Amino acid sequence: MKFRMWLARVMAGRYGVDQLGRALLWVYLGLAIAALVVRPLYYVALALMVWMMFRIFSRNIYKRQMENQKYLRVIGKIKGWFQLQKNKFRDRKTHRYRTCPYCKATLRLPNKKGNHTVCCPKCNKDFQVKI
Repeated sequence: MKFRMWLARVMAGRYGVDQLGRALLWVYLGLAIAALVVRPLYYVALALMVWMMFRIFSRNIYKRQMENQKYLRVIGKIKGWFQLQKNKFRDRKTHRYRTCPYCKATLRLPNKKGNHTVCCPKCNKDFQVKI
């Protein structure tokens, strides 16, 4: 119980752990294991750990939140791309995916042969699609 009280006092006003901190931890652990084989990776892993600890104990909460938001945007784009590839594979027999030439939105269209006029739900513009 005393440790928890001490930890609460130390961490008061500090940023703590977020999604970026957890990702840094996992990358650090991977690099630390790889450093057993490739010695120079030890220094990269050490630098990552120092950065992670700096973020955890930082009092500049606003900057740490902005860093985390940037990380989440990048990871969101990467996850979205993989989700789209998964959906394309799942729907490969029944649907086709096309991109709107105006707003670059990805549209899921039924797999009906021929030329079609499609209205983009995002920008409400019509364009021709050949399937």
